[in-house]
Amino acid sequence: MFQPRSIQSSLSFRDKIFSIDYILVFSILILGITSMFAMYSTDGGEFKYHTESHIVRFSIFFIMFFILSFIQIRFWHSTSYLIYTIFFILLICVKYFGLTSSGSQRWLNLYFMNLQPSELMKIGLILFLAKYYHRISIENINKLKFLFLPIVVLVAPVLLVIMQPDLGTALLIAAGGLIVAWLAGVRAKFFTYATLLFITLLPVAISFLKPYQKARILTFLNPEKDPLGAGYQIIQSKIAIGSGGLFGKGFLNGSQSYLDYLPEKHTDFIFTLFSEEFGFFGSIFILVLYGIIILRIIKAGNVTRSNFGKLYCYSFASAFFVYVVVNMGMVLGLLPIVGSPLPIMSYGGSSMMAIMLGLGIVMSCRVYKDSPVN
Repeated sequence: MFQPRSIQSSLSFRDKIFSIDYILVFSILILGITSMFAMYSTDGGEFKYHTESHIVRFSIFFIMFFILSFIQIRFWHSTSYLIYTIFFILLICVKYFGLTSSGSQRWLNLYFMNLQPSELMKIGLILFLAKYYHRISIENINKLKFLFLPIVVLVAPVLLVIMQPDLGTALLIAAGGLIVAWLAGVRAKFFTYATLLFITLLPVAISFLKPYQKARILTFLNPEKDPLGAGYQIIQSKIAIGSGGLFGKGFLNGSQSYLDYLPEKHTDFIFTLFSEEFGFFGSIFILVLYGIIILRIIKAGNVTRSNFGKLYCYSFASAFFVYVVVNMGMVLGLLPIVGSPLPIMSYGGSSMMAIMLGLGIVMSCRVYKDSPVN
C-alpha cells in the first residue's frame, strides 16, 4: 500500500494541472476583467493612472496566485507562524516608519509599491490560528491555557491597526480570527463572555475614537442629518444605486459618477459605480461571481484531507464572505462606512495581494489534497 505522502510527492506536473479548480480560476479571472472595466469607468473612459495600475496589479497577482497554487500545503503549514510574525513586524514598522495620508499612518514605502501590512495580516492571522488549532485535540481547545495564545495573537495586531487609525480593517482582522476559533470548536460561552465585555467597554472605546469615526457612526444612524458633510457619501451612494434601476444607465453613462457626486468611487464605492451603470441584474452578476468563489473555496476545504487545510479554507471562505458583505452593506447604508475594499474589484494593491495570497493557499490545499500535514 502506498502512503498518502508518497502518492502526493509522485504527482506529475500534468496531475497538478488537472487538480486545479478551473471554475475558481475562471471566476476570479472574470471578476478581475470586470473590475478592469469598472476602473476604466472611474477614470472617465480613459486609460489613466487607476486603470493602468489596476490592470498591471491584477495581472501580476493573478500570476502569483497561480504559482502559489503549486506550493505544497506542508510549506504553508510549516511557515504559518513565520508568515504571521513577518506581517506583525511590518505592522510595527508602520508605526515608526509608515507613510501618513489623510491623517492615517497605514503604509510602508517599498519603492515599487506602498504596502499596507494590515491587509496581509487578515491572511496571516487565519494561517496562524489554523495551524495552532490543527495541533490541539478537541478535548483541549476550550482549556484556558490553550485560549491565551490565540487571544494574544488576535488582539496584538488589532490594537496596532486601531492605532493607525484604521478601525474598519481592525474589525475585519478580528472577525477572521474569531471565525477560525469558532470553526475550531471554541465554545459559544467564551464568545458570549467576550461580547458582554465588549459591550461593557464600548463607552470607553468610543471616547478614544477619532472625530471622523464618531461622525461615521452618527451618519449611519441618520445620514440626512448632515447631507452635505458626513452623510454625503452614503446619500450619493444610495442615489446612484437606486438610479441604476433593473438594467442600469449603461457603461460609461453613470451620471452620479461622471459628475463627481460620488467620492472614492475607485476604492470602497466601486460597487456603487457598477450598480449605477449595470443596474440590478449587473449587481446580481457580481454577487453570483462572489458566491461561486466562496463555494469553490469551501469545496477545496471539503476535498483536502488535512485538518489544517480544512480549517484554513472554511475560515478564509467565511472571512471572504464577511469582506463582501461589509463593503456592500456599507455602500447600501446598511452598515457604517468603515473603509473596507471590495475583494478584487476595488483599487488597491495590498488588498488584492492579500486576497490572491489567500486564494493561492486555498488552491494549494486542493492540488495537494492528499498530502499529510504533521
